[in-house]
Amino acid sequence: MSTARHKRRGASGSFRIIGGQWRGRRLRFPDTGELRPTPDRVRETVFNWLSPIIDGASCLDLYSGSGALGLEALSRGAAACTFVERNDDALETVRTHLELLQAQGGHCVRADALAWLKRCEQEFDVIFIDPPYEEDPWSQLLYRIGSARLLRPGGRLYLETAAGCGPPALPDGLELLRSKRAGRVGYHLVSISQETP
Repeated sequence: MSTARHKRRGASGSFRIIGGQWRGRRLRFPDTGELRPTPDRVRETVFNWLSPIIDGASCLDLYSGSGALGLEALSRGAAACTFVERNDDALETVRTHLELLQAQGGHCVRADALAWLKRCEQEFDVIFIDPPYEEDPWSQLLYRIGSARLLRPGGRLYLETAAGCGPPALPDGLELLRSKRAGRVGYHLVSISQETP
């Protein structure tokens, strides 16, 4: 997760878990200017969309950054979440949050998101993807997810982009269900395409 804002060395930011068993808990993260947790009102909408499937779900938080999406999922009843992040400090902060919350089912992986996804053979019910805005990994990411069937039937893929970019182009096999904007954030919900009879 990236932004153009510059923060002084040693500064910290925070986000609030907005639903589930840890509702209202505020968690801090190193605010180096590289992390931008998904805003509260966006997370509220996204998890309303996901409410029919989040309980017991297996989730992937790719480019996890602060871990806000994956931690929110665990708070709301997801059975497991894999957090993939290349930044050591950010990933260590997610580990600390998992321990602090005594969260079950959280697993942290230090890796480049695209490289990790290329060798991943797991299936997930929910995949969150929120890459740095200045990067454009979408075609490779979405092709891999679709071709390797990493999203289970009935599962959902959450994509976050800069608001002005619109939803990424989807390969065959994936279908855009919802798309909204809030401030600088564009957010989109995707599923596996329904097969035609």
